[in-house]
Amino acid sequence: MSVQGNMFIGGRAVHGTNGRIQGFDPKINEKLEPSFGLATCEDADEACVLAAGAFQLFRKTSASQRADLLRLIADNIMALGDTLIERGMKETGLPAARLEGERARTANQLRLFADVIQDGSWQDVRIDTALPDRQPLPRPFLGVRKIPLGPVVVFGSSNFPLAFSVAGGDTASALAAGCPVIVKGHSAHPGVSELIGRCIVDALAELNFHPGTFSLVFGSGNEIGQHLVSHPEIKAVGFTGSQSGGTALMSLAQQREEPIPVYAEMSSINPVVFMPASLAAQTASLAEQFYASLMMGAGQFCTNPGLVIALKSDALTHFKQHMSKLMEGNCAGSMLTPSIFSSYCENKSALINSPEVNLITQGHSEGHNACEPAFVEVEASDFIKDRALHREVFGSFSMLVVCNSEQEALDVLGSLEGQLTGTIHYSENDDQTFAQQLIDTMELKVGRILFNGFPTGVEVSTAMVHGGPYPSTSNSQTTSVGSMAIERFVRPVCYQNVPNTLLPPEIKPNNPLSIPRHIDGEPEKR
Repeated sequence: MSVQGNMFIGGRAVHGTNGRIQGFDPKINEKLEPSFGLATCEDADEACVLAAGAFQLFRKTSASQRADLLRLIADNIMALGDTLIERGMKETGLPAARLEGERARTANQLRLFADVIQDGSWQDVRIDTALPDRQPLPRPFLGVRKIPLGPVVVFGSSNFPLAFSVAGGDTASALAAGCPVIVKGHSAHPGVSELIGRCIVDALAELNFHPGTFSLVFGSGNEIGQHLVSHPEIKAVGFTGSQSGGTALMSLAQQREEPIPVYAEMSSINPVVFMPASLAAQTASLAEQFYASLMMGAGQFCTNPGLVIALKSDALTHFKQHMSKLMEGNCAGSMLTPSIFSSYCENKSALINSPEVNLITQGHSEGHNACEPAFVEVEASDFIKDRALHREVFGSFSMLVVCNSEQEALDVLGSLEGQLTGTIHYSENDDQTFAQQLIDTMELKVGRILFNGFPTGVEVSTAMVHGGPYPSTSNSQTTSVGSMAIERFVRPVCYQNVPNTLLPPEIKPNNPLSIPRHIDGEPEKR
């Protein structure tokens, strides 16, 4: 399979006519062949209409049928072999090992959702049996299951060309739920997007699904994305990107005649708290681990540890010294695109030049679009007062907030906006009361609390939460990673006194699907 410069509308390969884009190799600063034609609004409309037609069939498919589809997509992606990895390296500047790991994660999350929907517990089926003799009023038969919302638009992300893009978590969970998907591919990696799109199109064709179940379109600027979100056939949106982009889509979705949910993952600086005894006991080791997490992928992760909180101490002074030795003279690597590099430089400079901020150490840039890492510090009182110091710097940049007391550290956490993660480094010699206070404060600010680790690296599993209060995400009740992500694209429907012969199989008395259910508030015996 080779890159042809195509998008896909309802299974049909299309070369758009609304302008052109090309992939770009950030390491050598050169455009890549071939060029990709961009979609017109008419192309987007066609994709939406086809998705609406496909939905009437796709929502009726069994969990086993959709599970087979997800597994075949995963197999197709793995079968691309070096073709996918080599194109990904050219379009992103990322090393082969990183892309191979991300490919495995993409396939694994497709297979996870296949297992989830076959198990059936995600449906959370509840049945209240009829009580015709109850006084003063009888109770009707009630059964509830979840049904798919309808066609979903997914916006591919820049920093994860596989796991958060064409066949990433948003697409996998939407397809698992029974929702057709239209992906707006990211212009930073169109070749990778086409290759993955073909994997989905081929899987749909092989299993005889309606071709409108999936489309992939490209568009520069905002026109096509806004047109898709505004289309009346679209019922939900999945987005990973900037806060400005996510909030714009949220506003647009709410202005529709029928408002729809936008599940946007946007901005996070992910505070890391070093408790005093833990920092004193392993100063050098924590510096090395933190440095590795900060430098990974040039810091282009939504879980990058962009904020460190610690009490003033000799151990903290030594930690800064270790960081200086590790970072000085080193480059974090090429960033994904020239625009991401430019944004990093601008935001980093704004903070370094703030009067309250002291530069601890920084590395250097080496080659095109190369991230010059930096570590800075600020006093807690200044950080709390100046909201401009809270800005996200997308890249290998982190700010140390130096606190004079435990209460000041809690106040720093309390001053933050919503975050994806919060980390606590704790030892048995640290104050457990303070640790509990940190947890209590973090619970209100983050979606995932982790101890004695670093936030980069998100496990794809049933218990993972990759979300958090605004502005880390647009909806703190959901997650974009893990099996609970399917809940974004379904809604509950209650069936009251429906004849047994007409009940959906999930609610039929004999439980023909053998899925977990609750009957009159108790788990059903199977």
